[in-house]
Amino acid sequence: MQNTGYLLINLGTPDAADVPSVRRYLNEFLMDKYVIAAPWLVRRLLVSLVILPFRPRKSAEAYASIWRPEGSPLLTNSLAMTGALEERMGAPVELGMRYGQPSIADAVAKLKSRQVEEIVVLPLYPQFADSTITTSVHRASSEIGQTPHRIVPPFYKHPAFIEAQAHLIRNALPANWDHLLLSFHGLPEQHLRNADPTGAHCLSTAECCQVESPAHATCYRHQAFTSSQAITAALDIPDSRYSISFQSRLGRIPWLRPYTDEVLADLPRQGVKHLVVACPAFVADNLETLEEINMQGRETFLEAGGTEFTLIPCLNADAKWVDALATILAPYTEAAKDRTSS
Repeated sequence: MQNTGYLLINLGTPDAADVPSVRRYLNEFLMDKYVIAAPWLVRRLLVSLVILPFRPRKSAEAYASIWRPEGSPLLTNSLAMTGALEERMGAPVELGMRYGQPSIADAVAKLKSRQVEEIVVLPLYPQFADSTITTSVHRASSEIGQTPHRIVPPFYKHPAFIEAQAHLIRNALPANWDHLLLSFHGLPEQHLRNADPTGAHCLSTAECCQVESPAHATCYRHQAFTSSQAITAALDIPDSRYSISFQSRLGRIPWLRPYTDEVLADLPRQGVKHLVVACPAFVADNLETLEEINMQGRETFLEAGGTEFTLIPCLNADAKWVDALATILAPYTEAAKDRTSS
């Protein structure tokens, strides 16, 4: 059988929870043209003069509040997931971070050293965005070079992902809860328009995500809604008991609405006292889930009059999710077997 290796890609994390490490990480992250969609000189001036003089200290404090003895939660969770998947599949699996360490280049080198004949690339982002999937795929393809490789598309509606996410939420729901908030990572509105192949569909109307369009293949907002509808349907949760929001905005440009922090402040005024929050844009717990939601978000909700706040953990290395990953990758494994036998 052809020796296939699997490259999992996550976004990245600083090497340590200190200002120099966070500054290096933010510089690499924010200078990516897929993250800040502006000419290089504009990005350089913005990052160097506006962001890096101030943000690293605040971000380092946030990282320090969640840092573990073994390191970054995103890294440790992603590595545990990678190891569990390799054991599950009996094939080489390596983790590469788009920014920071372990790098995509290092992960590819490890796979090649293990004598793989092709590489299947799985970006660990359920929904499509240029700032996650496109930049990761471009970097991976560049590092892989002439070795045959295939890219796994976004799995936002894959039944295995939906069931794993629903299973996790179902098992973590408290006995008494009023409302489920599905908080997705935010995205500037312009990113959706830039990714729209029609040039005229995304955000053209309030209902654009419900109107069939080729734009949906690269529309983060549509895919977030689709994931939410599938997850809540699997949980048999009616529309009245869940809502969707977008977190982690940066700067003053318009981002996808509604904003999570504003929703958390408003829900108690609507009678929601026992809130459950899940984050289906992330497969591994990280700064955005552990600090922004479970610390800042919890405080916002409780100060606004909420009584109980429950954060559902990310999928991490949950056995159901590891099985789901193997299911998502199964067609690529079978294709490799077919080519070897033919």
